[in-house]
Amino acid sequence: MTESAHARKIAFAAFVRRALDDARAMRAWSGTEASRRTGVSRQTINRWVRGDWVSDPEAERVVAFCEGLGLNPTAAFAALGWDRAATPRPAPGPPPMDPDVEALLRRLIDPNVSDAEKFHIRETIRYLAYRPTLPIDVRKMGNRAG
Repeated sequence: MTESAHARKIAFAAFVRRALDDARAMRAWSGTEASRRTGVSRQTINRWVRGDWVSDPEAERVVAFCEGLGLNPTAAFAALGWDRAATPRPAPGPPPMDPDVEALLRRLIDPNVSDAEKFHIRETIRYLAYRPTLPIDVRKMGNRAG
């Protein structure tokens, strides 16, 4: 392996590690959640972190990883030593925000709110986001007069 290829692996591994650390610190995402949000498998992300890859990562996966974490892929391309200027896709406008969700987000960034309360807010949101939904037929049965 050439020195430049080794340096690129180290630089890209540092980029991925930093991105994951930021996702954990700012969003409380686990490695599994980062994988789910980016569409890149945990195994692939772990190989990137270790610098354990033979050929360069696929550009599409790098872009998906970056976009899933809200990062500009040009930083990843630079770490990989690619001479590609990524033309970033225009960022979609934010979806309309429910006032209750907006209030929760304000509480999560408010320094006067305790860490314990922030933890409970995050856990409740996580529960609601991933709880299984009942099939439509079962929900309708509950509405019938018996």
